[in-house]
Amino acid sequence: MTQLSINTTQNVNINFTAASIGDRILAYLLDFLAKTAYLIVIYSVFFYGLGINKLMDKMDDWSRISILVLFYMPVAFYSLLLESLLEGQTLGKRLLKIKVVKIDGYQASFGDYLMRWLFRIIDVSFSSGIVGLVSIIASEKSQRLGDMAGGTSVITLKNNININHTILEEIDVSYVPTYPLVIKLSDNDARIIKETFNSARANKDYHMITRLKTKIEDVTGIRNQSGNDEDFIKTILKDYNYYTQKM
Repeated sequence: MTQLSINTTQNVNINFTAASIGDRILAYLLDFLAKTAYLIVIYSVFFYGLGINKLMDKMDDWSRISILVLFYMPVAFYSLLLESLLEGQTLGKRLLKIKVVKIDGYQASFGDYLMRWLFRIIDVSFSSGIVGLVSIIASEKSQRLGDMAGGTSVITLKNNININHTILEEIDVSYVPTYPLVIKLSDNDARIIKETFNSARANKDYHMITRLKTKIEDVTGIRNQSGNDEDFIKTILKDYNYYTQKM
């Protein structure tokens, strides 16, 4: 499988495994089944069960088209809506444990998902998926054209990783947090902080640790109460895990 090395804005390399073509195709087929099931239910319940089709016979062409477009919109916008709501996943992607991510290490935005959705017309619809398939195979980061335009890629979440490679920190059941404002951070922020901190400690880059401490203070409004930058960042990570595990 293709390995993706994502360089964050903190100059930390994070390695992911790109989702396989098989997983991406299977996720697409599962999404297709979900959309098909939706249409079957809509036509069975609304058009035939409630007799909307008979009412449409009495309408003009534009009214009939408007109603059909209204019911078809969830299918047309399926991937855009679900990827935006489920942070890079559709139902198919979630079942296959794959996810859309930004190649700069941050969470993809609605604009990124929109770009991927627009390019589906070229990648999938008009070419029956051939353009997208060729792009994924040819790209170093397993990107279809929509991914290239949106600065994204699709990764697998099936990696075997341990606690040192995640945002998790081991904390005692009796642990008392110090900084409640850490909840201003996102999971991605916490991951970047941990990766940057571990890298800086390994390289004895104390200047980077100080810069990281200052950045955390600027973003969260927290002020270092320990007087030691390393202890402060360790506490931030533990507090973040404490509060997010309680939610």
